[in-house]
Amino acid sequence: QLQFVESGGGLVKPGGSLRLSCSASSSNFDYYTIGWFRQVPGWEREGVSCISTTGGYVKYVDSVKGRFTISRDNEKNTVWLQMNGLKPEDSAVYYCAATTRPCANAGYFHYEHTGWGQGTQVTVSS
Repeated sequence: QLQFVESGGGLVKPGGSLRLSCSASSSNFDYYTIGWFRQVPGWEREGVSCISTTGGYVKYVDSVKGRFTISRDNEKNTVWLQMNGLKPEDSAVYYCAATTRPCANAGYFHYEHTGWGQGTQVTVSS
């Protein structure tokens, strides 16, 4: 079963930057569309970004457009989320997960995903 490990979170001031990493030991990494999600205690999990199997298509939730950038390297079995201009409302535990379904689909963030790791904490505070 696919299993991801998230890293790169931390405590930053508003306006700061972080680069999150999502890595897996899998010979089939390039079969999967990868999504980044975030969750705050008491809130529903929110889809943040996704990237197609080849990296040719990306999508972002409106609240992070222009600030976050997703990328992947299938030879390294890794996907990244570069987060700039961080805001307090970005604070959450960030997770990555996989599906075989297309990132381009309107309902992507509602699809069942697999490979959830323990997540990495992002805290944006003055």
